[in-house]
Amino acid sequence: MAAPSPSPSPSPSPSPRTFPPSRRALLGAAAGAGALLTLGAAPVPAHGGGRRLPYLFDMVQANPGEPMTESRYNDPRTLADYGYDGQVVNEFRPPHTAVTFDSFDERIFPAGSAARAWVEDTARRIDAHIRRAHAAGIGAYFFTDIIVLPRRLVELHGDRVLDDEGRISLHRPLTRQIHRLMLREVFARFPGLDGLVIRTGETYLQNVPFHTGNNPITEGSSSHELLIGLLREEVCVRAGKRLLYRTWSTGGDRLRDDPAFYRAVTDAIAPHERLLFSVKHTASDFWRTVAFNPTLGIGRHRQIVEVECAREYEAKGACPDYIADGVINGFEEYGSGPGPRGLADLVDNPLLAGVWTWSRGGGWRGPYLANELWCDLNMWVMARWARDTGGGETGAFAAYARRVGLQGAAARRFRRLALLSAAGTLRGHYSAVVPVRSLTWTRDQFLGGSDKDLTGDFGTILDRGLMSAALAEKDHAARIWREITALADTLPLHDPADRRYLRVSARYGQYLYTVIRHGWQVMLRGVAGDRSDGYDTAAMAAHLRAYDAAWRDWRRLAAREPSCATLYQPLGFGKKDANGVYEADPEHGMGPSVDRYRALLTR
Repeated sequence: MAAPSPSPSPSPSPSPRTFPPSRRALLGAAAGAGALLTLGAAPVPAHGGGRRLPYLFDMVQANPGEPMTESRYNDPRTLADYGYDGQVVNEFRPPHTAVTFDSFDERIFPAGSAARAWVEDTARRIDAHIRRAHAAGIGAYFFTDIIVLPRRLVELHGDRVLDDEGRISLHRPLTRQIHRLMLREVFARFPGLDGLVIRTGETYLQNVPFHTGNNPITEGSSSHELLIGLLREEVCVRAGKRLLYRTWSTGGDRLRDDPAFYRAVTDAIAPHERLLFSVKHTASDFWRTVAFNPTLGIGRHRQIVEVECAREYEAKGACPDYIADGVINGFEEYGSGPGPRGLADLVDNPLLAGVWTWSRGGGWRGPYLANELWCDLNMWVMARWARDTGGGETGAFAAYARRVGLQGAAARRFRRLALLSAAGTLRGHYSAVVPVRSLTWTRDQFLGGSDKDLTGDFGTILDRGLMSAALAEKDHAARIWREITALADTLPLHDPADRRYLRVSARYGQYLYTVIRHGWQVMLRGVAGDRSDGYDTAAMAAHLRAYDAAWRDWRRLAAREPSCATLYQPLGFGKKDANGVYEADPEHGMGPSVDRYRALLTR
């Protein structure tokens, strides 16, 4: 485990940006949606002298309310082999749900009760996680939602912990006292615990049947300051453990992406060598077309950067999706303006203290994977770069190519495939040429449609006369994915299972983005026809046939290839079921939208 370094002073302004040759080619091609991209393969000079960032953590997240994710990255020995020094365990059963609160009130989990048995079983699971991590030589950290307290505690003491709106409030003195006692019980019960990762804003209770909770940020910045101060004192000072305070919050307080708000909150907290702020590299969720997070590299405190390796908005590794280049060097849509656009721009900033990859997890439901090749590529490159930034992203990528048995022309083709996957994802899911604001129109295993998720975006596209540009871009994306499939067939990865999956997953991406291409053609042309009361029936019918054919081919792929990930559904993202897990929306989505125009065409 890496020893913490002294808290740094604020960093100077980042150095001017220079894109490597492959990035310049990609940016140049992004201006139009016509020709296929031409991606260079020239070597990229190292950025600066290089650093070994102090911290490198990984997390496998299970979908709340579902069985635990099966992954090789659950094994801390795998993480140690990759150069990691910490494992973040996230089963949505954090350590403070595994203590009895006997030091506060013995009635909460009485001996012999089912609730007490659940707590003790959870504690044994946590003990096992800590033992395995330490046996592998890495630290054990636990993902922790605040506020989550026993339901019985709230029933017994609600008059002293709830605010006027019925929320558990940190602004009540007893609530703060309970949290201090709770944290002391946690570190007494789990002395080997290396630290906590704190999340606010989202409180998932699906896996903790005897607990309740809510967002602690009920009074804006003052709630953050109150919570961080309490945690700093109890975790860092009193227990001598590390604290990662996540700036991700859904409470509308802008800690996650507003530099002024971030500084107002964090500047009020004295730096501590064991306190880090954990920041997503994007200014919102893990989406393309969202800016690089402007809160990175500022303030008084060291930061660790969160990177999702299997993005829930981009198929979760069911098809190629290389994001490490964009995270490090800047995604093509960021352009070449002033300011940092990737982690390489912050490499000389002492506030950049580490990288936290999410090798698996994020979002809900599927697609579910049978092979982790694309997750592996992203996390390997991020880890290699974090351990030696001087080699740059291209050096880390080249090392991975060698690792999987590719050299020379084959390695160059593999890199082209990877960079094309980023370009194809941008043009297939998002857009480089038209405004697409509903970034969640496709997420997890769900495909939204013109009847709900894309209604606003389609209206804007038509209002601005951009229908041809939007549809040409989706055509372009499909061509990119056909090239990706052709490249995949030429790559002799040394592991037979990975080699097979490379080809299967490329086809998965080809069919996914072909479905999207033809689905958009039918839906957007249909919406245009709704406005004018005149439909281009010939074009819509041709794209409808192609849409159906793509679905047939995609389903055949899944039926004949055991390594194929589970497929998308042509339905939108719906509501939670009885177990708190999101289901499909049976009335909306790409399928119902396309079928509406199918019915029109068959009148």
